[in-house]
Amino acid sequence: MDLNSLLDTVDAKAALDFVSMMVRHKTYSETEGETVLVRRMVQEMGAIGIDAHVHGFGDKGRANAIGTLKGTGGGASLMYNGHLDTNPVTEGWTVDPWGGLVDDSFIYGIGVSNMKSSNAAFFCAIKALQDAGVKLKGDVVLTYVVGELQGGVGTEALMHDGYRADYFINGEPSDLVAVTMHAAALKFQIELTGDTRHLSKREEAVDALVAGCDLVGRLNAMTFSGAATPEHASVNRCHVGVIKAALGRELEEWRPPQVADFCVLKGSSRYAPGQTRDGVLADMEVELTALRARYPGLQTKLISMDTMEEKGLSLMPPYEVRRDSPIVTAINAAYRQVRGEEQPTGAITPTRFYGSDAGHLYELGGMEGIVCGSGGRYNTMPDERVDIVDYLDLIKVYMLTIIAICGMDDGV
Repeated sequence: MDLNSLLDTVDAKAALDFVSMMVRHKTYSETEGETVLVRRMVQEMGAIGIDAHVHGFGDKGRANAIGTLKGTGGGASLMYNGHLDTNPVTEGWTVDPWGGLVDDSFIYGIGVSNMKSSNAAFFCAIKALQDAGVKLKGDVVLTYVVGELQGGVGTEALMHDGYRADYFINGEPSDLVAVTMHAAALKFQIELTGDTRHLSKREEAVDALVAGCDLVGRLNAMTFSGAATPEHASVNRCHVGVIKAALGRELEEWRPPQVADFCVLKGSSRYAPGQTRDGVLADMEVELTALRARYPGLQTKLISMDTMEEKGLSLMPPYEVRRDSPIVTAINAAYRQVRGEEQPTGAITPTRFYGSDAGHLYELGGMEGIVCGSGGRYNTMPDERVDIVDYLDLIKVYMLTIIAICGMDDGV
């Protein structure tokens, strides 16, 4: 079968209608809406011959949609992974966030970039292959999960329940570049305790606010020890997103003439495969030791919040894949055929600083995979949208990648 002719069979209108349908489902994380779309995806997969079911997990009644398209045998298996839950709508939208609007250039809607367009693209890729009569040798497993915004609890449940494939594609928005590495996400809190005085005796005080302000820039400039290569070091980042200081642990604000004796900072660190949580925390403690030397009498406390057990969140582990892995060479070749140019590949900004379910597939599942999806440049903003050309090209890239990994059975 001629592959260019096969790609020409993609029904653009049907593909756009399908992603619009997904957008019209309001799937805020941890709401009934995500389960409604899970059931719809099971129905849609069943309608094109995929053996699909609802996969329940946890004690909150949450569920994933799982489908398996069995191959004829002799090929590698491929898992697609993408989350259905979305961030909330913010101020500033000029179109209906759940309208599924399509104009001449874009598909609009909350979650269309992160990541319903990629989810729809993989489904449409399978449907196009089915409609064209293509038979695959290897199995294809479609996993439409929830809970990515809680640290990937849906994908964690899949891994704990034994779902596996030889390779995976995670469709997080990457603007169609092939992301071969991203960081782990580690949340932290730092408490600084000083010694208050009235401003008239400020020289005798230990100012926790001033120490905190001093610390922010130093933390934000950090990289961590133990990076295997410069590329691994490039995914290191530390960022303080919250700083509060006032009097006492209750942060009393009504007495500003006094020096602040308590400061709390909250942030997140990103580190690469091969680096460790304990190593990152040790490096941050070195910075705190230097801070205490600059502010004699200051007390510091570093708290790792990576498990976030009180909120049911999980740590997003790091992920990487070899550049010569079959899944990387397959998607590179597919991109080249579809777009006529080389696919940007590597630890690419900003995706290298993301956390994603690819980390669970890599660490818990032990699988090789690639992160590649549509959307990204208009993500997490009012009027979230995806370029139509990117969406349709991704369907074709996925089609060719599926064939390359699973193999096409010409004898059936």
